[in-house]
Amino acid sequence: MTEKIAVVTGAAGGMGVEIVKELAKDHTVYAISRREIESQPGVVWVQADIREPLQLELPRVDVLVHGAAVMQDATLPETDWQDWQNSFLVNVTAPAMLTKQFLPGLREAAGRVIFINSGAGSHAHAGKSVYVATKHALRGLADTLRLEEELRVTTLSPGPTDTAMHRDSYLEKGLEYRADWAIAPIEIARAIRFVVSAGESTQITNLDVRPRLELNRRPK
Repeated sequence: MTEKIAVVTGAAGGMGVEIVKELAKDHTVYAISRREIESQPGVVWVQADIREPLQLELPRVDVLVHGAAVMQDATLPETDWQDWQNSFLVNVTAPAMLTKQFLPGLREAAGRVIFINSGAGSHAHAGKSVYVATKHALRGLADTLRLEEELRVTTLSPGPTDTAMHRDSYLEKGLEYRADWAIAPIEIARAIRFVVSAGESTQITNLDVRPRLELNRRPK
């Protein structure tokens, strides 16, 4: 049997750690991150900053998960050129260029590309102008790639998830933060497993993962 290979960006983040663990059960995982990740069987840490060209060649790629992202809480007047350039570079350009880089391996494996998006990729949110714009663009990238290539392409859109990025956005505003109001990161990894396990004749194109308790149902 040919060894299955997965590539995961944002591998040291809250979601990324769980996604790597899940995929390592039956893949060799190339875990891309700037920060070192915990050593585990079946995982190769690739220290890299996705804002720069990646020096990694693979003969085949069965699963490519774009998990790296940045989020900025700011209205349009509060942003500047650098905010927009950096956010689009991490959230859109890097996933596009990494997908291009791994296309030969993805084609060889008839692989899957999974873009970790957000509810912000289909709905507007006041105070998150840059983030919303990049996530809408990422959704467009995924939909176009699906038409251009004979690959299975998924946009997976988690709601609020208990990660450092989500927690910090609350604490920076002086708001109460409760982990039980958010999705546990392991649930995102399980959603990835659902996508990867889809049969050969089908693909999961768009998958929303929501917290059990929606915002308008939380105690005041």
